[in-house]
Amino acid sequence: MEKNTLSPSEVDRIRKSFAAQSLMRTFGAELGEIAPGRVEITAPILPGALQQHGYAHAGLTFSLGDSAAGYAALSMMPEGAEVMSVEVKINLLAPAEGDRLIAIGKVVKPGRRLVVVSAEVFADNVGTRKQVALLQGTMIPV
Repeated sequence: MEKNTLSPSEVDRIRKSFAAQSLMRTFGAELGEIAPGRVEITAPILPGALQQHGYAHAGLTFSLGDSAAGYAALSMMPEGAEVMSVEVKINLLAPAEGDRLIAIGKVVKPGRRLVVVSAEVFADNVGTRKQVALLQGTMIPV
């Protein structure tokens, strides 16, 4: 039976790991919802993360989606475990235009050796959300 909540120590473990990521700090990213198999990360679309047409760079979109999916996988792991990306595919669906990006990572299939994950990334433009990317990947417990 899957649990539907995480203990405070499990949430704290994810928050501490996230805080150790200097790239997420550089992007001004923040953790939102943390639940078993589901993690949300948001980041402002800053002037330093734009591509030449003025939209959020795909690198920002990918980084947020990859991290959200990875932390969703970590939320399913026992104490002391970590995860790393093995492979991640991204489909860019629309230009990432707005004030911030919201990445929602989910576990598709947990496993002892591999965890299949996905992430949806949305651009928020003054309260209106538009999906801009879909990621699917595999994480490995380490």
